[in-house]
Amino acid sequence: MLIPFCISIIFLLAGFVQGMTGFGSALVAMPLLSLCIDVKGAVPLCTLNSLVITTFLAWRLKKHLDLRRILPLCVAAVPGIFVGITLLKKVDSATLSIGLGVLLITYSGYSLLAKSRPRTLHPAWSYLAGFLSGAIGAAFSAGGPPTIIYATRSDWNKDEIKATLTGFFLFNSYLNATAHAVSGMTTGAVLSLFLYSAPCVLLGTALGSRCYGRMDKAFYFKVIFAFLSLMGTMMIVTAW
Repeated sequence: MLIPFCISIIFLLAGFVQGMTGFGSALVAMPLLSLCIDVKGAVPLCTLNSLVITTFLAWRLKKHLDLRRILPLCVAAVPGIFVGITLLKKVDSATLSIGLGVLLITYSGYSLLAKSRPRTLHPAWSYLAGFLSGAIGAAFSAGGPPTIIYATRSDWNKDEIKATLTGFFLFNSYLNATAHAVSGMTTGAVLSLFLYSAPCVLLGTALGSRCYGRMDKAFYFKVIFAFLSLMGTMMIVTAW
């Protein structure tokens, strides 16, 4: 019972983070889950819990969802997901952990140091962000960084950014969950852990949503990205 309890607490925290920011559940959960279970089990488990998170947030943000922003990301993610699934089935767990650790450190460092101003981006960037997010999401259950970088560099307000991320992650989560089930990665053990953790991730998401808009975003992001950078370093050291 210790492992299901620990996993439930991990997803409570992960749901809280994404409930407040619109992203980050897998980036928080994956480094911690790797200490409890194999990465190849953690990936489909994160995907199933992301269904709970994104469905709840989409309902909360339905007024701000804009298909013109979300659809290009979703279309490009489809081929990316198949690339990511192939990568996950062919690469060993240690390599995946190191890759995810590098991803966390790189994205966190970019987010902490970048000072560029938001601007109107060419539509082609949305397709590239969607493809990379699909591939990384299917392989690591942490496909957020490409789309998050794209959204945060665009000249959108806070609600538009969060709604766009939520809409994309909603689509991506359902597609990834289907791909994992068809490929046999979603085992009975994964489903059992999901039943334990789903109520906690929903509670965490609801609490995070209540806090949304009540904190200084810049300071909060600095704390989160510093934490993710440390977690990425820990994953690399552990896998080595």
